[in-house]
Amino acid sequence: MDAETILINGRVYSMDHRIPHATAVALGDGRILDVGEDEAVLAYRGDKTEVIDLQGKSVLPGFTDGHMHLVEWALQRKQVNLWGVSSLAEALERIKAFSLALSPGEWLRGGGWDASLWKDLDGEWPRAAHLDAVVPDRPVALDSKDLHTLWVNSYTLRLAGIDENTPDPPGGAILRDPTTGKPTGILKERARELVFRLYPEETEDTWVTALQEAQRALWAEGIVAVHVLNDREDMRNFRALQRMREEGSLRLRTLLYFPASRQEEAIRLGLRSGFGDRYVRIGGIKYFVDGTLGSRTAALLIPYEGEPENRGILVTEPDALYEGVHAASRAGLAVAIHAIGDRGNREALNVLDVVRAEERDNHRHPGIPHRIEHAQLLYPEDIKRLAQLDVIASMQPIHATQDMPLAQKYWGDRCRYAYAWRSIAREGALLLFGSDAPVEQPSVFAGLHAAVTRRRADGTPKGGWIPEERLCLRPALHAYTLAPALVERSDAWRGTLYPGKVADLIVLDGDPFWRAYHDPDRLLDLRVEMTFFEGEIVYRR
Repeated sequence: MDAETILINGRVYSMDHRIPHATAVALGDGRILDVGEDEAVLAYRGDKTEVIDLQGKSVLPGFTDGHMHLVEWALQRKQVNLWGVSSLAEALERIKAFSLALSPGEWLRGGGWDASLWKDLDGEWPRAAHLDAVVPDRPVALDSKDLHTLWVNSYTLRLAGIDENTPDPPGGAILRDPTTGKPTGILKERARELVFRLYPEETEDTWVTALQEAQRALWAEGIVAVHVLNDREDMRNFRALQRMREEGSLRLRTLLYFPASRQEEAIRLGLRSGFGDRYVRIGGIKYFVDGTLGSRTAALLIPYEGEPENRGILVTEPDALYEGVHAASRAGLAVAIHAIGDRGNREALNVLDVVRAEERDNHRHPGIPHRIEHAQLLYPEDIKRLAQLDVIASMQPIHATQDMPLAQKYWGDRCRYAYAWRSIAREGALLLFGSDAPVEQPSVFAGLHAAVTRRRADGTPKGGWIPEERLCLRPALHAYTLAPALVERSDAWRGTLYPGKVADLIVLDGDPFWRAYHDPDRLLDLRVEMTFFEGEIVYRR
């Protein structure tokens, strides 16, 4: 058949070992017709074929963000944004300005704040009183950057009935004034749910509009697929994506994980991992073992440096985790377990060890593999268990460079095996990379830079933080292209550029391999020129 589009005179990195070198790609009927040299591929040209001269630009498979909170990121783009704010004073100024545009009594929500950056707080947590000074007359609830801590004002505390007599809920903590015992306005982990349940219900139309706008932003980053780790306690994201699919507006491949609170419902409906089509598929169930480094709730085997009483929080106790994962596995549902601290990861691996043995004994397992989300701090003997148990290491490279000051401060010498991508890959586990948006921005180029250099955008630290764990560019790219398809069991039709696969690909303004070898900091400057989804140009710079 004649091609609809042919790209020539490019540097085509197919990420498929069967095509080590190519300069051209032919696209037709939503698929890749051929990948090879210009002269051979131009044989597919017909009277109506559009031929695009790339003038040496690079072509890659479309990226997959292997871990993001799609709805949270989409909605947060419309809320007060505190991402990257460098001081409490600046945060309060931004919050006050945002409040002026709201209707009387309307909730002020948003997030992205990181108190570790705020020198005017001197290492302390912000308080309700700070918010009261600028917005005393409406409920305010602001997610921390890591989405595990909520900062609220006194109005919200009263609305939620949280006072000095309110006990900490299981798996959560209400920070209190050491003198009066009154809540300070900081709610950690499951204590946040005391406020979440009060949020005004958003309509499905609101979600669809936000998702459509978010989709366009992802195309500009070269992202054509996402793994959605849903923390929300309802199924509206599933419905919203299906609606977009039915209406023909969804141009993003999604693999959805439901929160553990919806597991029984999913089992009752007979849902199984892998069910769906090429646009919306079910991944499985998401569990939490612990919290995060930023909130100092990641579960550790020995205490945090300088905090001898703090070993973090086990959000889900091991027995409860086993019961849930065991039930999910029996029903054909894979699990994605959030585990950040070394104890959190060990508890997750212990449970998966038992469940995987049960699966082998019963000759029954979910259609896609189990995975651990983040896996940020591991003891050396636990690293090899990921491969031994065939558990995916779903990690976010940008976390390493953003978290390194906190990691060094609170984990000390244990950091040698923090964000240990190279060690994990060397033992044979499959690495899957993502952004954790809205915790970080969904930029694959920032992730590639972090993976290859282990440096921040300003070039620090020279030589990279724990340079032994740096990756070469090819395995880093693999973690954003073919690895997600392998996780989904969709590698037969996507993940690389090969004849017969779907025409999901991107054109970059530079050569990532040249930059990674000669000047890796310039990976940050790469820009997407075009994004193709099933052969259609959905983004053009």
